[in-house]
Amino acid sequence: METADARNFLPPGRESSFGGFVAGVVGFAVLVSAVPLAGLPDRLPDLPVAFWTMATLAVACDARPFVPPGRRQTSAVFPSTCFTFAILLGWGLGPAVAVQAVAVAVSGWRMRHSVWRTAFNAAQYACALGAAYLVLRLGPGGLFDAGRLRWTDVAAVGAATATWFAVNYGLVSTALRLRFGGRWWPSARQALPFELLSTGSLLLLAPVLVAAARASAALIPLVLVPLFAVYRMSRLSAEQEQLADLDPLTGLPNRKALLAEVAEQVHLHAERVARAAPDAHLALLLIDLDRFKNVNDALGHAVGDRLLVEVSARLADVVAGRDMLARLGGDEFAIVAAGLTGVDDARELAGRVVAALAEPVSLDGLPLDVGGSIGIALFPEHGEDYATLMRHADVAMYDAKHRNDTVAVYAAESDHNSAERLGLLADLRRVLEAGPGGGRAVRGGDGAALPSRLGTDPRAAAGGATRWWSRRRRQRATVTHPDELLNRILTGADPTRRHADPAHRPAADPAVAGESAGPAAPAAPADAEPVADAGEITMYYQPQIAIATGEVVGVEALLRWRHPRRGMVDPGELIQVAEQSAVMRLLTQRVVDDVVEQLAKWSAAGISLRAALNVSVRDLHTGEIADQIADRLTRYGVRPERLQLEITEGALMADPRRVLTTITRLHQLGVAISLDDFGTGYSSLQHLRRLPLAEVKVDRSFVLGMADDPDDAAIVRSMIELAGALGLRVVAEGVEDERTWRLLHAAGCDAAQGWFYARPMPAEELVAWLARYRPVRPVPSADVEIPRRHAR
Repeated sequence: METADARNFLPPGRESSFGGFVAGVVGFAVLVSAVPLAGLPDRLPDLPVAFWTMATLAVACDARPFVPPGRRQTSAVFPSTCFTFAILLGWGLGPAVAVQAVAVAVSGWRMRHSVWRTAFNAAQYACALGAAYLVLRLGPGGLFDAGRLRWTDVAAVGAATATWFAVNYGLVSTALRLRFGGRWWPSARQALPFELLSTGSLLLLAPVLVAAARASAALIPLVLVPLFAVYRMSRLSAEQEQLADLDPLTGLPNRKALLAEVAEQVHLHAERVARAAPDAHLALLLIDLDRFKNVNDALGHAVGDRLLVEVSARLADVVAGRDMLARLGGDEFAIVAAGLTGVDDARELAGRVVAALAEPVSLDGLPLDVGGSIGIALFPEHGEDYATLMRHADVAMYDAKHRNDTVAVYAAESDHNSAERLGLLADLRRVLEAGPGGGRAVRGGDGAALPSRLGTDPRAAAGGATRWWSRRRRQRATVTHPDELLNRILTGADPTRRHADPAHRPAADPAVAGESAGPAAPAAPADAEPVADAGEITMYYQPQIAIATGEVVGVEALLRWRHPRRGMVDPGELIQVAEQSAVMRLLTQRVVDDVVEQLAKWSAAGISLRAALNVSVRDLHTGEIADQIADRLTRYGVRPERLQLEITEGALMADPRRVLTTITRLHQLGVAISLDDFGTGYSSLQHLRRLPLAEVKVDRSFVLGMADDPDDAAIVRSMIELAGALGLRVVAEGVEDERTWRLLHAAGCDAAQGWFYARPMPAEELVAWLARYRPVRPVPSADVEIPRRHAR
């Protein structure tokens, strides 16, 4: 990918410091080389053929410097270094600086360097040559004048070589620091080994050149042979490294090369952002082919590989010369698009990719329809490094798949797997494994500590008082393996067994220790690491009222989580976080346990209510929930008709056959099934006929507007009539005013829930509310008429 080199521009915000440094280096170089260059014209007639040969080779070689494959032009190797350092050793500072300046001017013109950059490069070489010359003058002097080199001569040459490299690399590194700020050191440190090998090898060839020049000038061109050998070896080594950056199937850059390119482009575009350039945006497009797995499964991997090669060729035709196309693996590709003005340019490129993939690919006469989903992340809006841009592009790509779209730009609201949500998931697992109330005693709906009617604990049978949560945990059936080691492995791997195992049970809350007359629980070790508080999960209950009589016929159990830092977590976000992991299993177990136990407590207090609870798609697919509910109903002595499960249309349509199997088992147990959010999903009317439903719940989105919107009123009325014809009970959600309540009564709705009656409340508050509640029956009124839409 060819982009403008940022080093040709003065850094915005640092013009004074960087410009002052460049001017200082150039000025110092002029002072160092002024006197030697002033006497050079008088020396030119006396310079031997060997000098002119080296000068010619220095300029000619720098006209085409060696740029290693896979590196930018800033890493080019300039062979003139070898010749100019040899000239310094043989004929002094003036000729060396002059030849080096001409070579730098030629290479700068060929590589399109700016004038000030070319001047700085010539100045840095002049300073390095001057420092090396000073070291040589501090030595014994008269190098190569005698016929034999002494060890002091070799030491002087070595010291001069090290000084040249230190001064040159120090000036370049300082310029980088002033030019790019805090980002200079990683690149300077990464380039140091390469510079030591390449530049150091050239400098050490200089004494060999001088020795050859003393014998015959004809020997000097022979140095091109080892230079060419070094060039070839370096190129082969670089090509081997470059192969590691290529995908072997398509020949495109791979993930490693993409990382390096994005890092480099982010570096360059940060400068453009600082200059407020219009083309300061960088886009990362992540492309995932659709239906590629079907091709592999049906036709084999060989055909799939040929398809990938064809797709890569099409994408390469779309991508411009300055952009990079990479294959990340499998059927994923990525495009790095530089110099964009905004998101519209990125969408336009994505549109061209979609058009390229729209035409079927013909392989062996078989047309294969291969589309793709594209996610877009932009620098700097969506991230300022490779990892962030890649993750956000991946989120956008899956968002496009989820919406059955082809292109999506990253949006924070679509990011369901952020670090914050991962932390929320970890906190949720911790609070679920800690048990109800975090180990605190839970009282019944009337505030009293209700005695258990199950009495299976031997200590309870003997008259010893125990905590309710201890009884419940001991009464759970835990299958153990006769092999102690295997049993420990199974217990550690299964969170539910680990939670039920006495060795892993949370320590008792000392605040309620006085309630227990049994043996005291062992104290935690003094050096035990405290567990961070993850908050408390509780169940809230919202009353359901029979509209005709005003009687409370049931409640809906609603999950609430009060997080210590975030406060009350949104229930929708809570379910969305849990549904994507195995934590959903723990959450469902917790909800079923709490609701069935609460029903038992209400029964003990003389309160008879039906409780409805929501279940997820994962619960219905495994079928484990039917066994769990049957076990809990038996354990707590709760009649099945007291419990009702609410399933959504979305869960129903995810896998109707498996869902039907699960809810049929629940129906056989006597547990009623309610179809929640009716009218908002994609279910057909055949499900109302085939499924063992007892109730449908009209979604609040229709109920809220039925008093003012004739369309909503017509939908609600139609739902009520349809459900009534099928013998199903109808519950309306979201009743918040008296007019809606009367309209539902006029339409024949059976029950309703909403803030018009009561908000969701904890169990103890519900008992107090029931004590205050008095049934109210709607009185027929002539002014209550269901709105009807006008004919169109």
